[in-house]
Amino acid sequence: MSGEAGAIDQAALAPYLEAHVPGFAGLSTIEKFKSGQSNPTYLLTAASGRYVLRAKPPGQLLKSAHQVDREFRVMRALAGTAVPVPRMLHLSGEESPISRMFYVMEYLDGRVFWDPSLPDAFGNDERAAVYDAMNATLAALHDVDVDAVGLGDFGKPGSYFERQLARWAGQYRASETETIADIDRLVAWLETHMPADDGRISLVHGDYRLDNMMFALDAPKVIAVLDWELSTLGHPFADLAYQCMQWRLPHASGFRGLGGIDRAAAGLPSEEAYVAAYCRRRSLDEIGNWTFFLAFSFFRLAAICQGVYRRALDGNASNPEKAKTYGEAVKLLAALAVELIDKKS
Repeated sequence: MSGEAGAIDQAALAPYLEAHVPGFAGLSTIEKFKSGQSNPTYLLTAASGRYVLRAKPPGQLLKSAHQVDREFRVMRALAGTAVPVPRMLHLSGEESPISRMFYVMEYLDGRVFWDPSLPDAFGNDERAAVYDAMNATLAALHDVDVDAVGLGDFGKPGSYFERQLARWAGQYRASETETIADIDRLVAWLETHMPADDGRISLVHGDYRLDNMMFALDAPKVIAVLDWELSTLGHPFADLAYQCMQWRLPHASGFRGLGGIDRAAAGLPSEEAYVAAYCRRRSLDEIGNWTFFLAFSFFRLAAICQGVYRRALDGNASNPEKAKTYGEAVKLLAALAVELIDKKS
């Protein structure tokens, strides 16, 4: 590969992989996946089969961002649990043949659904089954015994939401490109409406949504949960609220939300029904502080988008043209969150 930021030197990579990935031989092509804005991901085709390589992006990076080693660790730990993940094959160091850390995992052949309305060749029963499988996988993730799988030290102690708000506010300010009044108001509201820590803790994915999952080719069955860069030990309701943002995001936006979709006619669950199914699976009563969890999720996603936008301006984005649209996405997310907290008030 050549001619783009982060291009991989195939001649340098091939012998390294043959020495470090069991059975790897005969690298023939490297093809970058078009999706993804954080850690660039590549399809490797070799005489020994197909593989996936996921790397840090090139250039100057924000502290604590793009931690591919955490992705590798958590997926390796989840092997054999009720949470399906690809098999991990190798993690490099920073001084790798491509001059940045990467890992290699098995290639899986399945379906990734980019539009949460599931418009392509679906009947209502299969749409409902896809969402139910996604819900069941999220509940299974939050029921993982983190000590038993070796992830008891995968997060920091203390209030998850206090810690995360401080982290993402700091990340946002570090990549800020203009003053957005709705962001300032949202951060202030979150700081003054922080719920008391209830002590719930689980493994959280951090970016749990439909297009970070792979389904079987012939059934509405989850075969892999992908993109674990933001995973940590934290509050399980953060994952649930983050996913439920899609019910409030406009379908016509770049986020491809469910806003404006006739969900009942399409066989898609309502937000209330989806949350209720999760609670049944985990033997929970109704969830309090839902507005806070949702508003926090909107801010966190806005901070992530701002980082992508800043990397585009700095020339370090994985998909530069798409990344340049993220500046407007930040404003949309902030406006939706402010609308949400105004209704609560």
